[in-house]
Amino acid sequence: MTRREALAQGAARLAAAGIDTPALDAKSLLLAVEGIAPSALIAAGDAPMRAADAYDSALSRREKREPVSKIRGLRSFWRHEFIVSPDVLDPRPDTETLVEAALEYAPRNRPLRILDLGTGSGCILLTLLDELPGSTGIGGDISAAALAVANRNAEALNLSDRAHFIASDWFAGLDETFNLVVSNPPYISTEEASTLSPEVRDWDPEAALFAGMDGLQAYRKIADGLATVLDHDGIALLEIGIGQERPVSDLLERAGFRDISSRRDLGGIERCLIIPAQDSNKDPKGRNE
Repeated sequence: MTRREALAQGAARLAAAGIDTPALDAKSLLLAVEGIAPSALIAAGDAPMRAADAYDSALSRREKREPVSKIRGLRSFWRHEFIVSPDVLDPRPDTETLVEAALEYAPRNRPLRILDLGTGSGCILLTLLDELPGSTGIGGDISAAALAVANRNAEALNLSDRAHFIASDWFAGLDETFNLVVSNPPYISTEEASTLSPEVRDWDPEAALFAGMDGLQAYRKIADGLATVLDHDGIALLEIGIGQERPVSDLLERAGFRDISSRRDLGGIERCLIIPAQDSNKDPKGRNE
C-alpha cells in the first residue's frame, strides 16, 4: 500500500468512528509512524508504506478516542513540541494566552525567578525560561509521574540547568519568593465531567482537570497562599475557565489582592487573570514599557 492510499483509508476509518478531524488526524499519525515531514508525503506519496502495522495500531487507538498527541507522545505548544503522557494534561492553545500575557507583564530589567504551580508537563515554565534568558524557575506538582515528564522536557530543551521540578502540594516546601508566579490549575467542576469529550475525560489525569463541585477548589488554595511566594513587586497569572473571571477575582480580592485584570483568548473568552503583588502600587503593564 502506498502512503497516499494508506492516508485515504485511514481518514475513512476515523470518519466512520466519528472523529471530528479524520483527515488531519490520519495525516498526523501517518507522518509520525513513517517518520517523514509533510513535504515528503507530497513528493513521495506513491512510495510504499514502511510502517503499515504501526499505522494500523495508531489508527485503532485513535478510533478509541485516544488523542493524537498521546498516541504520538508529543504535543506542539508555543514554539516547541513537548513530551506528553497519560500522566499530564495535554497542553492546549488556550494556555498560550497565559504565556503571552506573562511575557508582556513580566519585568524584563533583570533575570526572573519563576514559579509554576501544578506544572504537569512543564510546558508553561519551560516556555517562559526559553523566552527569558537568564531566568530560572521551579515547577511544583503533586504527581511524581508528571514531574518525570517535566524533567524529560527540560532535558529535551536543554533547560535542566535553569528549571527545577519538585514534589509539592501547591505551596508546600517553598521557602522563597518569586518575581513571576504562573499556574494552569484544575478548574472544571465534577458535575461537568459528563460534558467533556472522551479525549479529555478519558485521557487527561483527573487531578489536572477537576476542582470540586464548583471548579474553584484549586483557586481557593492559590488565593490563600499566593502572597507568601510572590515578591513585593512581582506578578502572578492564572488560567481560568469559562465564566470564572468574577468568582476567582473575588477569591483573590478577599485575600487582599487588588488591580486584577484579565486577558481574553483567541475565542474571546476571558482566559487569564493578571494579579499584581499586594504591596505593588505600580501598573503591572507599565513596568514593561
